[in-house]
Amino acid sequence: MRWWLVVASLWLLVVLIIPDTQAWNRPHNQDGETRRGKRKRHGQGPGRARAGRSRSLKIRLVPGPKVPVQTGKNQGNTLFLDSYKNRPEQHSSYNVIPVPSDPSEPETPLTQEEIQRILWREEEEHREEEERLRKKDEARKKKRKQRKEQAERQRKLVEERRREEEEALRLQVEKEEEEWRRQMEEMRRQEEERRRQEEEDRRQKEAAEKEAREKERKLEEERRRQEEILREELLALVEEEEEERQEEEEEEVWLRGDVFQMPPKEPEEPEEPDLLPAPIPRPPAVTEDELREVEPEEFEEEGEEREVEVVVNRGGLPPGCDISDVTLTCENAKLNHFPPLSIPELKSLSLEGNNISRIPAEAFNGIPNLEWINLKKNKLTSAGIDAKAFKGLKMLRRLYLDGNLLDAVPSDLPPTLQELKISENRLRGIDENSFQDLSSLVILELEGNLLSEGNVDPLAFAPLIQLSYLRLGRNHFRTIPQGLPTSLLELYLENNLIEEISETVFNQTRSLNVVSLRHNKLDETRIAPMAWINHRNLESIDLSHNDLYLVPSYLPRSLVHLVLVGNNIERIPGYVFAHMDPGLEYLYLSYNKIDGEGIEPESFFGSYHSMVELCLDHNQLVSVPSGINEMTNLHFLRLNNNRIRSIPDEGICEPNHSGDSTLVALRLENNYLDPQKISPTAFSCVRSSSSVVLKPQKTK
Repeated sequence: MRWWLVVASLWLLVVLIIPDTQAWNRPHNQDGETRRGKRKRHGQGPGRARAGRSRSLKIRLVPGPKVPVQTGKNQGNTLFLDSYKNRPEQHSSYNVIPVPSDPSEPETPLTQEEIQRILWREEEEHREEEERLRKKDEARKKKRKQRKEQAERQRKLVEERRREEEEALRLQVEKEEEEWRRQMEEMRRQEEERRRQEEEDRRQKEAAEKEAREKERKLEEERRRQEEILREELLALVEEEEEERQEEEEEEVWLRGDVFQMPPKEPEEPEEPDLLPAPIPRPPAVTEDELREVEPEEFEEEGEEREVEVVVNRGGLPPGCDISDVTLTCENAKLNHFPPLSIPELKSLSLEGNNISRIPAEAFNGIPNLEWINLKKNKLTSAGIDAKAFKGLKMLRRLYLDGNLLDAVPSDLPPTLQELKISENRLRGIDENSFQDLSSLVILELEGNLLSEGNVDPLAFAPLIQLSYLRLGRNHFRTIPQGLPTSLLELYLENNLIEEISETVFNQTRSLNVVSLRHNKLDETRIAPMAWINHRNLESIDLSHNDLYLVPSYLPRSLVHLVLVGNNIERIPGYVFAHMDPGLEYLYLSYNKIDGEGIEPESFFGSYHSMVELCLDHNQLVSVPSGINEMTNLHFLRLNNNRIRSIPDEGICEPNHSGDSTLVALRLENNYLDPQKISPTAFSCVRSSSSVVLKPQKTK
């Protein structure tokens, strides 16, 4: 802009100078005044240009008899002549009379030579003045030209400097963009590498689990086969013993009949009537309980320790209990106390639905190898569970304590625990040490308690470094609890009082995949824009039955499954799904308040090629929403229970549709449609006509 200012200044200077130059070169005025006379009147003639110089002689020209006299305002001092340059022949027609300084002096006329000299002198002065002005004008033009050239050079320098700055800025921007692209490429590569590593770890883990399950199944089959062999051997042994005893009785009767009538000798077989079963007519009639009643001496080959355990097992089982392999079930057996058991090989114990209120310290001494304990629906209290009750269980994996009266998490739980359920109790808080040493815990359920953000310590979940599944529904949370584990994959917070989602609550849970917040008090203005938009693994969100009036913006980029059923949603803003990658696949908006103006042409932008299932039933739509006909991968569409009155040809299916049909099911019942007025081409993208539900319809 500077060189424009220089040009404008030069132009203004030229405009001010040109009129002065023209004034010096202007010809005589029509009324007979010369330039010299005009300059004298304005004080610009040579007489005034020379400071301090004055003439000693004044003259007055008196016209001759043939020339008319022109008088003016200053007639007493001077007479003005017509241009002496243009009419030199009239010089002889004038009489020159000197004007004395003193008016009383007599006037003496000048001679012709004196007049001529005066005129020449005046003309010479005039030429000198014009030459001086010309030189001055040339000097001014030269200076103007120099200033213009200097301004042009300055403009070129400024332009060159600007181009250099723009080039430097462009190079810097390109360098920054290249650096940004390199960083993004590196991040993408690292993310892909991490995903590949996680996928590989998952496959290896699944393979290891599958191999372990297969190995366990084979061991279980082998154990059952061994038990079957043992059962058959026991049956055979019982039959042999019975036959031998009958033979001995027969021999005794034959050899000494009087002695046979004597009572049996007590020291030889004191427990035979209780231990030996009744005569068995056929092998299938022998039960497993009867096998446990056989004397230990009858199967010494199987090991003395196992024989003793079998006898003790039978004696320790309370009524109403059933044992199968390594699982003992005493459900709804009306037990009031924890049963004393001594079955070291026992793996699973279920005592659900009893009246047990206490667990003493020695409760599990006889069953130390338990892996699963089910104590649901009892009357356990925190005071009734001894602090060391579970400490000796070195192999415990799952512990179920749902439906009791606990007000705190039991202490000293085994570090091997992987699944803990304490739902439907009276938990009033979780402190920093509640889950101490439970680094192997994967599943934690604490639903239906008295928990809130005020009584859950932010460091309570810190020890749970492998926790993947957390349920905190049916509590009293107003905000999402702080300090969630970084390993968390699924979070369930249904039926709470949650009113907002802050910007930092999910900062550490970058692996989160599923979030359920149904039946809370959320509205779209209380969800922070940066709460979860940058999450790369969050694929499923359930916000059903909240206080939403709009589909929330800033949803996660990776979102695939979105449930918004049962809100007050009236509008789907344009481009609300445009930022998602690879795109939203399942969208449930049933039971809302969306009308004809609630869906914009750009509402579904970004999901045209990804949407698989769309539910807009039980709303107030008066027409098929725009954009549905552009969904190339749509399988299920629900528009039933609205106010739709017509189906245009291009409303659901693209007019130029080609290729395989993708729409599997279309529901339009309970609208105001007349099936007879619907064009057959309106459903050209539906796989079969039976997939379209049009009846019943509402009456107008």
